[in-house]
Parts: sequence; C-alpha cells; structure tokens
Amino acid sequence: MNRKKKILRHIDKDGYGIEIGPSHNPIAPKNDGYRVHVIDHMSREQLIVKYRDHGVNLNKIEEVDFVWQGESYSELTGKTKHYDWIIASHVIEHTPDLIGFLNDCDAILKNDGVISLVVPDKRYCFDHYRPITGISKIIDSHFQQSTNHTPGTVAEYFLNVVSQSGKIAWDSSTTGEYNFVHSIENALQGMKSVVNENAYLDVHAWCFVPHSFRLIIHDLFCLGFIYFKEVDFYPTDGCEFYITLGRRGQGVNKSRIEMLEIIESEIKDGISIKEQPYALVSKSKSIFSRLVRRFT
Repeated sequence: MNRKKKILRHIDKDGYGIEIGPSHNPIAPKNDGYRVHVIDHMSREQLIVKYRDHGVNLNKIEEVDFVWQGESYSELTGKTKHYDWIIASHVIEHTPDLIGFLNDCDAILKNDGVISLVVPDKRYCFDHYRPITGISKIIDSHFQQSTNHTPGTVAEYFLNVVSQSGKIAWDSSTTGEYNFVHSIENALQGMKSVVNENAYLDVHAWCFVPHSFRLIIHDLFCLGFIYFKEVDFYPTDGCEFYITLGRRGQGVNKSRIEMLEIIESEIKDGISIKEQPYALVSKSKSIFSRLVRRFT
C-alpha cells in the first residue's frame, strides 16, 4: 500500500472533509474531486510567494478556505460536528497544545468521523538526537493553555537538530555523518525572540517514535483528555508513520508493558552511532557549555 492509500484508507471521498496545512502538496485535493475545505496559515497567494523559490509545483497549491490565526477550528469554520474527516500531515508535532489540537479537531468532526495523521519518526529526521516526548509535558502544556512554544523547546530544537549526509529527513538505509543544522547563536536568538517578543517560531514541539505516539494517544484517552482512540496504524515508511484516530476507534491491541518494551527497542534502533560519534558528542557538550556561560 503506497503512502496516499495509507492516509486515505478511512477517508470517505463522498463525505465532507478538512485538510489542515496542505501547503504545496495536498493529499486530498479539490482538483481530484474531494469535497474538502483547506485550513492553512496563509492565503493561496501568500503561499505561492512563500514557495516561489522552493522548486515545487505552485499549481498544486489550492485555494485556502480558512486562514487560521489562532482561533478554534469551530470558530474559524463556523461549524461543529460537521465534517466526516480531517487530514493533517506533519502538523501535530508543531502544535503548542497537542491535546487542544485534537479536541479542536473533534469539535468539528462528526461522532463517526476520523482524523488521519502523518507523523515524523524522530529517528529518521532532524529530530534524531532529541529525546522522545513524554506525556507529562503534553498534559502540562494543555493545562497552561499554551499557544506558543516555550523558550526551552526552542533552545532544545536549535541546539540538537541535525542532518544526515546533508538531508533533514531520511530512511533506515541512509548512512553518513550527522551534522548540526543550527548554531548556538540561533538558539540564543530564538529564545530571546520568544521571551522578549512573544514570537511564534515554527519548530517541532514534540518528538515521537511510532509506539510512543500510540501509547500517548492511548493514555490521553484513558485519562479523559481526548475522545479519540486508534482506528488504524501503519509503521514507519521512510521518515514517517501513519495513524488514524476517531471516537469509534478500537484502540491498540497491546498492553502498556508491551508498548513500552516496543518503544525501548525503537529508541535503541534509532540511536546506533554510525560515523564520528565522538566528534558529535564533543560538539554537543561544547554548545551546552557555551550556553551555560552566556546565561551565568
């Protein structure tokens, strides 16, 4: 099954849907007959300007129905319990309040609706050396009603994201040297922008391996934070995995212990040191030492 079929498996083409942040590469485009509304952070004209020099097909950028500026999706669309499906590819990891995002989607979905998510696997993208996200930070951010990324999140991002062989996303067969993408100055400037200007920096707030995300969804449901359970799951292909959620999902078919053991094996699989490990570790220690000196 190819990428598109995995994402669209539970999408009813005859139903009404939302695609969040399709940018220049919609998965369920209007041109293919999908009855879909597009939510994005810019209008179509603005997106064309943004991606003009990125070597992408600008003709694939569709008309944006709702330009999101921080309001709830029900407020933005003027609808509740209306849509049959939502697609969000490489969106959830950017959200300052993950629980809030899922409940926002639930508010505009019918009770039998689904949300199809495409999520980056941190092992095979620039988040490679960042720690996986635990449920504590997700719950805390929700209670804090976070609408922006914290200075700590911004610092962690800029200090630790890497490329491998010059790529910011790769697959399990990729080999080559890891290199930092950003500098200590980038981390400092990013934190200052958040602290002094309350700037929103578009970084990954959350980092997952497949089963850490599955377990978080399971636990958030059991704790009463969300109404979604897992409908379907496809393991990592390339740099991403696929999961569909809905109120009528059956959930995972594994115990929590089994899930935790799988998470451990996924993490171990992802931290195998390949080329010049000492140089990378030494450089990381140097960055943190300079950061400490700068703030003391």
